[in-house]
Amino acid sequence: MTLQDHELDRLFHALSDTTRRGILLRVRESDKTVNEIAAQFDISLPAVSKHLSVLEEAGLLSRRKQGRKRICHVEPRQLQNASEWLTFYQSFWNDRLDNLKDFIEKES
Repeated sequence: MTLQDHELDRLFHALSDTTRRGILLRVRESDKTVNEIAAQFDISLPAVSKHLSVLEEAGLLSRRKQGRKRICHVEPRQLQNASEWLTFYQSFWNDRLDNLKDFIEKES
């Protein structure tokens, strides 16, 4: 799957925040309710809810209703997409830097 620019923007914006990365880390271990997540952070429930919305919009997390509770689940596919995008550019720059190194060594 090729990510569009706006999808990458949302994805990396979501990952740019320490609290959101912390939420993903905790939910990765097992699905958690919104209240369980909020209890692990020193921020208000509405602030946690906003962070969850950003993660959900980026496709990194999903929420399902179970009775009166909202259960959060990490969506690993989107993280895999980010990893593939980063790997592509890592390979690209490694090739460029190797070529530069070869050029400099030949010129020396």
